Amino acid sequence: MNQPDKGVTVLSSTRPRRSRRVAAATAGIASLALILGACSGDSEDPGTTGDGDGEAMDEEITLTVATFNDFGYTEELLAQYADEHPNVTIEHVTAAESGDARTNLTTKLAAGGEGLADIEAIEVDWLPELMQYPSLFADLPTIDGRWVDWKVEQATTPEGQLIGYGTDIGPEAICYRSDLLEAAGMPSEREEVAEWIGGEGATWESYFEAGKEYTEASGDAWFDSAQATFQGMVNQLDAAYEDPATGEPLDLATNTQVKDLYDQVLTAAVEDDLSAGLEQWGDDWSAGFQNDAFATMLCPSWMTGPIEERAGSIEGWDIADVFPGGGGNWGGSFLTVPASGANTEAATELADWLTSPEIQTQAFENSGTFPSQIEVQQSDEVLAYVNDFMSGAPAGEIFATRAQSIDGAPFKGANYFAIHAEVQNGINRVDLNGEDPEKSWETAVTDAQNVIQ
Repeated sequence: MNQPDKGVTVLSSTRPRRSRRVAAATAGIASLALILGACSGDSEDPGTTGDGDGEAMDEEITLTVATFNDFGYTEELLAQYADEHPNVTIEHVTAAESGDARTNLTTKLAAGGEGLADIEAIEVDWLPELMQYPSLFADLPTIDGRWVDWKVEQATTPEGQLIGYGTDIGPEAICYRSDLLEAAGMPSEREEVAEWIGGEGATWESYFEAGKEYTEASGDAWFDSAQATFQGMVNQLDAAYEDPATGEPLDLATNTQVKDLYDQVLTAAVEDDLSAGLEQWGDDWSAGFQNDAFATMLCPSWMTGPIEERAGSIEGWDIADVFPGGGGNWGGSFLTVPASGANTEAATELADWLTSPEIQTQAFENSGTFPSQIEVQQSDEVLAYVNDFMSGAPAGEIFATRAQSIDGAPFKGANYFAIHAEVQNGINRVDLNGEDPEKSWETAVTDAQNVIQ
């Protein structure tokens, strides 16, 4: 292998960090639908190769890959592709978090695609709204047997167009500070913590009851954020906000399944004082890892990377092989190829390589992004992976077990992201700002109605 930086440039987004990302993310959704609907009819047919493709494949080209958070695509990993394709230079652009990436992508799509990367990563919660405009993306060749079925279904249009290759999924466990639990006289070894929270029969009630014990003994918060905890709860609903048969939004005002979860998490957060009252991805949340602000948090596999990044030299983090309510999947992304790109054929080849079993195994070892590829989920490489930062936890084995408990994917339609963002805003108004829960719910209902396409 040549030096890691050969043919690879890593760039960071310069977009300023915001403390109210969820609220900002919903802005312009209705107008976006109109604009994209208008411009999608003028785009090239899906699968066209764009200017320059079809030429000799040894032509010198630059391919830009736009991701967010940490996909595990290190300079060393990308250099492997550059070594195998000496005519290709890869530029990797990384946004701070998925909301920033979404804003960038949708804004440039609405402007006709100018300035988009050759490969654009899309997070599963905002994939459905973009699936309404398949002509804006290349129709990717099918690769039979690579991914779990439900992952492929999420990125396949009713007409059969595949607009994204799956990267990771987000099987969930509980990450926790063993030192804080031990200091409070609570169970602290990972097997003991799993049983304390409820073991195989863990429920949200048993998770919150364990939290009450900890909070009463320590006087400190049990979890980081009501909004983040709600995310794990709502992902267990088969269809939270829309009718799977029609795709039409459900009436949030009478949506008892969502309201019940809203009430449950805010009762635990505010009345029982279990929440640290932090907005996930905000500056205060990041600082909370340094000042012992909370003892546990919901932990999809990809979250282990951000925890390590923010915790730094803080020791004591571990992973318990347990999750309330059974299986849970939070997040997971896809690599898409915008149809407006100049090198869609070469970009498709790179997207194929990046989502291959071998490369996704490396990405998991780099950042904890658990593979969606069937071949490697039970491989020796994945099962043997130990996360040294998380107190030597057998992360590969734990998340492989948690992945086996995922029973398909919930229905998420074109309005999912917009409605969900307003419910999250409602939770944040209570958890962060102390607003009355019923008043905040009423505001969420009204705001959700206003953003429905």
